[in-house]
Amino acid sequence: MFKILLPLVCLVLAAPVQAVTFKIATLSPEGSSWMKLLRQHAKAIGDQTDGEVKFKFYPGGVMGDDKAVMRKMRVGQLHGAVITAGGLAQRYGDIAVYNMPMMFRNEAEIDHVRATMDDVLMAGLRQNKFVGFGFAEVGFAYPMSQVAASAIVDVRKRKVWVPDNDPASLRAFEAFKIAPIPLPIADVLAGLQTGLIDSIASPPVGAIALQWYTQIEHAIDLPLMYVYGLFTIGERPFNRLSPDHREIVERELRAAVGAADGSARRDHESAKAALTNQGINWITPSDTELQDWNGLASAARQRVVDSGLVTADVYSQIEMLLTDFRAGAR
Repeated sequence: MFKILLPLVCLVLAAPVQAVTFKIATLSPEGSSWMKLLRQHAKAIGDQTDGEVKFKFYPGGVMGDDKAVMRKMRVGQLHGAVITAGGLAQRYGDIAVYNMPMMFRNEAEIDHVRATMDDVLMAGLRQNKFVGFGFAEVGFAYPMSQVAASAIVDVRKRKVWVPDNDPASLRAFEAFKIAPIPLPIADVLAGLQTGLIDSIASPPVGAIALQWYTQIEHAIDLPLMYVYGLFTIGERPFNRLSPDHREIVERELRAAVGAADGSARRDHESAKAALTNQGINWITPSDTELQDWNGLASAARQRVVDSGLVTADVYSQIEMLLTDFRAGAR
C-alpha cells in the first residue's frame, strides 16, 4: 500500500500551487492616493509570492455602495473591500464605535483611544469572520447644509441625509430628534440637486471627492463624528492562503492602510481649507448651542449602546480612556 501511495503523495507535493486572486471593491476613484497605495502594495505581495497571490480592484464604487459590497462578499462575488466602518456595523456593531456622535473633541483624544482600542476592535472583527488590516482615518464629519443653521432646533427643520445601511447613525439622529432621509452614498449628490435632501454630515475630504460641496453653502464648525474606513477580507478566502502567504499579505496590507491613515490628517486640513476657498461659510455655534449639541450627543451615544448596536463593554472602555486623558490634559 505504501508503494502505491508514495507516488501519489509525490505528485501532490510537486503540483504547482494555484494562484489566488482577491477581488476587492472600493469607493476610492482610480488615481486617488488610496488606489496608488493599494496597487503599490498589491504589486509587492505579487513579487514576494512569485505571482501566486494577486489582487483585482474595482475602484470608484463600480460594485455599488457598502451594502451592495457586503452582499457580494457573502455570495463570494467579492473577497474583500475598502469599506466604511458603518458598512460592517450590521455584522459587527462595535466596529463603528468610534463614529458615534461627538465621541471625540479633537485629534489628540482620537490618537489616545486608538492606541489601545484599534487592536481590540480588529480582534473582534476577526471573531466575526473578517480579517482587518487596520483603520484609515478620513476625518471629522461636519454638518453641512444649503441653509444657514447652527442651533439644533433649526437643524431639525432641515431635510438631513443619513446612509441607508447605517443603523447606528440612524439611532443617533433619532436621539437628536432629527428625522433623517436614508439614501445610498451614490444618490446623495442627486438628492441635494433635486431638493430631496438639503443637509448632510461629511468630512471635507468626502464632500470634495464626491462633489457634494457644489450643492452646499454652509457648514457648522462642529466635529459631529469621526469617520474612518478599513480594508477587510473575508476570513474564509484569506485562510485559503498558505501561512507564509498570509504573513506577507497581512504585512503589506497593514502597511498600505497605515500609510493612508498617516496622511489623512494633512488631507483633512487641506480639504477643510479648500471648502473655505470655494466659498463655504463656516458657522461657529454659540456656547449655548454647543451645550445643546453635547447633551443630545451624549444621550444619542447611550441610545446606541442601549439598543445593543455597540456593546456596553467596548463603549465603557473608551469612556474610561477619555476620562483619564481629559483629566491629565487639564
